[in-house]
Amino acid sequence: MLNYRLANEKDLEALMGIEVTCFDSDRLSLRRFKHWIRVDHGILMVCQENDQVVGYGLVWCHKGTRLARLYSLAVLPQHRGKNIAEGLLTRLEEAASKRGHISMRLEVSENNTGAIKLYERLDYRIFDEYTEYYEDHSDALRMQKSIHKLNPASIKKPVPWYQQTTEFTCGPAALMMAMASQKETLQPNQALELDIWRQATSIFMTSGHGGTHPFGLALAANDQGFQVELFINTQATPFLEGVRSSNKKDILEVVHEQFKQRVESRTDIKLHYQDTSQDQVEHWLNNDYAVLVLISTYRLDGRKAPHWVAVTHIDEHCLYVHDPDCEASASDDRKSNKQGAIDCQHVPIARTDFDKMSAFGASKLRTAIAIKPI
Repeated sequence: MLNYRLANEKDLEALMGIEVTCFDSDRLSLRRFKHWIRVDHGILMVCQENDQVVGYGLVWCHKGTRLARLYSLAVLPQHRGKNIAEGLLTRLEEAASKRGHISMRLEVSENNTGAIKLYERLDYRIFDEYTEYYEDHSDALRMQKSIHKLNPASIKKPVPWYQQTTEFTCGPAALMMAMASQKETLQPNQALELDIWRQATSIFMTSGHGGTHPFGLALAANDQGFQVELFINTQATPFLEGVRSSNKKDILEVVHEQFKQRVESRTDIKLHYQDTSQDQVEHWLNNDYAVLVLISTYRLDGRKAPHWVAVTHIDEHCLYVHDPDCEASASDDRKSNKQGAIDCQHVPIARTDFDKMSAFGASKLRTAIAIKPI
């Protein structure tokens, strides 16, 4: 019978035996095992079969971040084939998640096909590579997985997920998700997505077609039968800094002024010129509003672009969002980091990260929209 538990110093001899048996290089020393047993930022777990420790897994919980790292994972050769490595890793993920960590990262030799298959089976994805990472000069693949999962039962109002069909309609997609969570009869579709974009577009953006203006989205929601609360932390025209042409800037100013006048004339739209706090988002959700927020995508994909997402839940550790953009591309077939629909639903954003993500551009633009049926 297999028993999984945290390691203690009585396991040191067995741990060293596993290390010597399983690794020819890059071994952990007795001193390092003692260190990881004692420190708060490490999780060292063993698998015991009868009275013998037959495998271990070690996770390093980075201080000050929501990122955990699988430092080492080993099972004695004669005990492989019993899903022990999988059992250790899933329990380590659960333990790290309970500490508030969102993602698990690991490095694995590109020659270790068995381990790579295990990690891929457990939904880890390759996102980078280290050259000559190990003592034998072999390369390491870097893999990552989201480990902080949302319990669907904790969501007060389920939010259906919708994938934007163009690269410039994240705003309409996020708004449709929010509206559909409030009205079961409203079905998100491309025709409505494009109608909302035509109504709410800012005309110009950093490149390509214009995105959607927060005032325009508020007006579109109101036209669909929703009362709206709109928070924005500036009275200046948003997105100007992303446009170089003075002519385009002038047009953005005109569009903004038109939207502003229309918003101010609507009694079912409440406009607040102030920052959106996490407490405010939580207040909206607790009072049955649906919420969409503008974020910067830099921490998601390395691009500094404004992007609308629909908030689905909030807890003590994270805010969760439906991301309508599911088009992350792969650099090649082997190093696939393509996202599936499941990766874009209830995406956890640590509370410690949200304030940075929800401020766009040098001006730190913050804006959010909350809606409820009239």
